[in-house]
Amino acid sequence: MRWALVKVCLAVTTMVVVAFAVPLGLVIKEMARDRAFSNAERTAVAIGPTLSITTDRDQLARALATAQTGDGDRMSVYVPAADGNPAIRLGEQRVDADDLDIRRATVVDVPGGSVWLQPIAISTVKIAVVEVFVPEAEVTNGVTTAWVVLAGVGIALVIGSVAVADRLGVRMVQPAQRLVGAAHELGEGRLGARVPEDGPTELRLAAVAFNSMADQVVQLLANERELAADLSHRLRTPLTVLRLNAASLGDGPAAEQTRVAVEQLEREVDTIIRTARDAKPQTAAAGPGAGCDAAEVIRERMDFWSALAEDEGRKVRVAGIDRPVRIPVVRGELVAALDALLGNVFRHTPEGTAFAVDVHSGEDAVIVLVSDAGPGILDPEAAMARGRGSGSDGSTGLGLDIVRRLAESTGGDVRIGSSVLGGTEVRIWVQTDQRATRAPAGTRRGRGHRSRERKGLVSTFNRSRSLP
Repeated sequence: MRWALVKVCLAVTTMVVVAFAVPLGLVIKEMARDRAFSNAERTAVAIGPTLSITTDRDQLARALATAQTGDGDRMSVYVPAADGNPAIRLGEQRVDADDLDIRRATVVDVPGGSVWLQPIAISTVKIAVVEVFVPEAEVTNGVTTAWVVLAGVGIALVIGSVAVADRLGVRMVQPAQRLVGAAHELGEGRLGARVPEDGPTELRLAAVAFNSMADQVVQLLANERELAADLSHRLRTPLTVLRLNAASLGDGPAAEQTRVAVEQLEREVDTIIRTARDAKPQTAAAGPGAGCDAAEVIRERMDFWSALAEDEGRKVRVAGIDRPVRIPVVRGELVAALDALLGNVFRHTPEGTAFAVDVHSGEDAVIVLVSDAGPGILDPEAAMARGRGSGSDGSTGLGLDIVRRLAESTGGDVRIGSSVLGGTEVRIWVQTDQRATRAPAGTRRGRGHRSRERKGLVSTFNRSRSLP
C-alpha cells in the first residue's frame, strides 16, 4: 500500500507539473521574443522625428549615433532616391535593397538573429526604412534561466509530493502492520497482544475493535477456565459425603479400595481446579425479577448437611429462615456458595465442632453468616485470594471465591472474622436493592446509607448469635 500510494502520487504530480510547466515555458519564451522586438521597435521609432524634419546625411548620422543601442553597429537607415536626390544608406545594411520596399513593420531573419524593419514616411511618395538588428541571444535572453527555475520547481514538487505520500503511506501502513502483528500474536496464544489506537480514523476504529475483540477473547477463555474450576469445585461436596461414608465402612479390602478411590478422585478434582485457578472471575448480576428464596435454600442445604453433622457429633444452629427471604441470586449459585462454606467447616474443623447459619433481612440487604467453633483462619486476606487456598490437601482456595463473586454480583461483599463461637465467621452481604447497586460510584449518600444499614444488621447479629 505504501509504494502504491507513492507511485500514484508520483504519477499525478508529474502529470500536473508537465501540464503546467511546458505551457508556462513556452509562454516565457514568447514573452522574451516579444520583449526583444518591442525594444527594437522603440529604438527604430525614436529616429522617426529626425527623418521627418531633414534628410541631411550628416544630421541623420548624428541622430543614428545617438539612438544606437547595444554593442556594435546594430542600426541602419535607408532613404530611397527621390526628386533627383540620391539614396542614402547609413549603418551596416543586413537586408537587400529590394526587401526594403515595405509599407509596414516587418521582421526578417538574418544570420545571427533577426532584423526589425520600421518604415517611416518622409513624404507622400518617399518612405525611409529604419533597420534594427536583434541578436539571437537577446531574443532568448532569460529563457534558459526561467526554464531551469521551472524545472527545479517541478522536481521539488515531485520530490515533496513523494515524501508526503511516503509519510502518509507510513502513517497508514504502520497501524495496519501493527494490527496484523497483534492478530498473529493473538492467534499464537499471546493473549496480552494489543494495538495502539492511533493512525487514521478508519484504522484507529479497527484497532479499537481489535482490542475489544481481544478483551472479549481473554474474558471468554477466563470464563471458560473459571467455569471448569467452579464446576469441579462443586464436585467436592458429594466427594466429601463419599469420603465420610467411606470412613464409616470399617476395615476390609473393599472399604480400603473405596477410600483409595475417593482420595484419588479428590486429587483429580484438585488437579482440574488448580489448572484453571488463574482465570479471572466474572459473575453477571441477576436481572430484574430473578432470584430465589434464601431461607428455603438454606433449609434444604442444612437438611443435607445436618445428617453429616449428626454423624460427627456437631451441634448445629440455624436462625432467620422462618420466613421467606428473597435475594437477587440464582438458586444454583446460592447452593454452590453454601455448600462451599459448609464443606469447608466439615473439611477444616475437627469432628464435634459446632457451627451455625444465621440469616437476617434488612431494608435493602440480606446478611448470611456461617460461623463455627473451629481453630479459625490465620490469614483471612490470603484465604479470600482466588486459587491460594490454605496450602493443605484438598484446599484450592476457590470456595470462598465462589461466595465472594456471588455477593459482589449484587453489589455486596464478603468478610471473614472471628465468630462468637470462637472460630471463623464468614459474613455474606447480599444487596437486594438493585437501584442502589446501579447508583453512580460517586453517590456518597448511597454508600453511607448502606454502611448504616450494614452496621444495624451486624449489631442485631452480635446481640442474637449463640448456640442453644
